[in-house]
Amino acid sequence: MAPGAPSSNPSPILAALLFSSLVVQKKARRLSPRRTKGSTVAPSQGQPTHIISLEWPCVVLSPAQAIVVYTDKEVHGAVGSRVTLHCSFWSSEWVSDDISFTWRYQPEGGRDAISIFHYAKGQPYIDEVGTFKERIQWVGDPLWKDGSIVIHNLDYSDNGTFTCDVKNPPDIVGKTSQVTLYVFEKVPTRYGVVLGAVIGGVLGGVLLLLLLFYLIRYCWLRRQAALQRRLSAMEKGKLHKSVKDSSKRGRQTPVLYAMLDHSRSTKAASEKKTKGLGESRKDKK
Repeated sequence: MAPGAPSSNPSPILAALLFSSLVVQKKARRLSPRRTKGSTVAPSQGQPTHIISLEWPCVVLSPAQAIVVYTDKEVHGAVGSRVTLHCSFWSSEWVSDDISFTWRYQPEGGRDAISIFHYAKGQPYIDEVGTFKERIQWVGDPLWKDGSIVIHNLDYSDNGTFTCDVKNPPDIVGKTSQVTLYVFEKVPTRYGVVLGAVIGGVLGGVLLLLLLFYLIRYCWLRRQAALQRRLSAMEKGKLHKSVKDSSKRGRQTPVLYAMLDHSRSTKAASEKKTKGLGESRKDKK
């Protein structure tokens, strides 16, 4: 176990202390005066009259929370291009000034892993051995719990497994995480990407159809509302016109009656006048 790492098993010292407390309690019981029912036995000479009582505090041992490191499962890159190896972590402690990131590389088919990059005390260190010494770039940020690196100018010989290890004192216990790099002449299109693109296209088409349907429905409802308003306005205009016509007719009726009466009276007066003239002519004869 690494120094300073909390232990998840009870300490042997604690077990010895518990055992010694049990022994002392047994001895205290033997030395204490014995009592019988209804009587009290006085302690004998040379026997202590006090009882030794030891109480040990209860110690709760909680398992240590190990640091958790995250990387991609695998990444693909083309010959001559660059690839980013992402590495992040979770820790129960705040980001320490002594945080460190270490990247190791195990070639494809190889047994041993070699260190290719190390970050400590705020400074990146690239190992000057191996094929990555001039092709690694540090792009991580410890404050964001990011320990990513970039490998430039990929080659077929870069195929292999990269391991990211993080230490955030006092949280230094945890498992590493590995990512496998595959270098191709041309990066193949992955099935997941194609499937995601197909699903995204189908969902986009469905959303577009729904949007078009609601737009057409909105325009149709708006047109129906406009027609309804026009019809109601026309009905109101006709009703108003009929009311006006009826009021005009009501006003014209007395006038007609007056005109008829006037014409009748005029006709009667003219008849009387002609009749009077005829009678006067007869008298002259």
